[in-house]
Amino acid sequence: MNALDLLLDPLFRLPVITGMAIALVLPPIGALLLLRDEWLAALGLAQLAAASALLGLALGLPAVLGAPLGALAGGAVKSFTGARGNLAYGFMILFGWSALFLIAANTSLGATLGHALVDGQLYFAGVLELIAALALAGLSAAALPRLVPRLMRARFFPHDETANRLPAHRWHLSFDLLTALAMAIGTATVGLMGAFALVLVPAWIAFRIAPGWTWTLVLCGLIGVGGYLLAYLAALALDQPFGPVLVAALITLAATVEAGRVLIGRIRLMRPRPVR
Repeated sequence: MNALDLLLDPLFRLPVITGMAIALVLPPIGALLLLRDEWLAALGLAQLAAASALLGLALGLPAVLGAPLGALAGGAVKSFTGARGNLAYGFMILFGWSALFLIAANTSLGATLGHALVDGQLYFAGVLELIAALALAGLSAAALPRLVPRLMRARFFPHDETANRLPAHRWHLSFDLLTALAMAIGTATVGLMGAFALVLVPAWIAFRIAPGWTWTLVLCGLIGVGGYLLAYLAALALDQPFGPVLVAALITLAATVEAGRVLIGRIRLMRPRPVR
């Protein structure tokens, strides 16, 4: 049975759909995080999500239910304290990493399950994970069209909110919580580093080649889903863990795009210029 047959097999149907929903949601959120210079949010919230997921497993809760608790708490604290930039998320990374491995070392689950959360549990995704991923996709589809214009205005015209007495805290908090929830569900399914890669790499590629903001969001989604499907097929064909293959596939796409940009730039420089 080849990789494509396995992809269409009923046994893998739920994981495939779950992962596609995650791969469609995380990259546009990553574009907004890059726009706000807060790309470390993905890793910081993912670390907190992994730690709370492991704690939830120790208490008998599924990872997809335990993960949002830590991530949402981190997003809420960050928003209520008014912290901006990557510094707050740097401390989240340190705290989450420490908590993750301390919980792993002091529960019956052991470090093996802690590493499994880092690598991802997509192959074991079931109905609960699918419901969580589809709910996240629906929430993002409803919230992002309203949040994007406000977040862009806050980024490029930061004094507009103060001058017009706008309730800016509402949409900043909403986006922080949406990011936290997305990273929590992503971490519980595609893994900590896989979720981080889906946030960072497609957005970085889109920022390099997209002619405008609309195309940035479109390319983010296409690159995220395309990279995910490529990684899933490769992982099945080569019998490899999905998380590391996903990260490798996205980095390969980024390197290919950047090499293409450099090559096109050099070709343009080599073109003879008309003499005036």
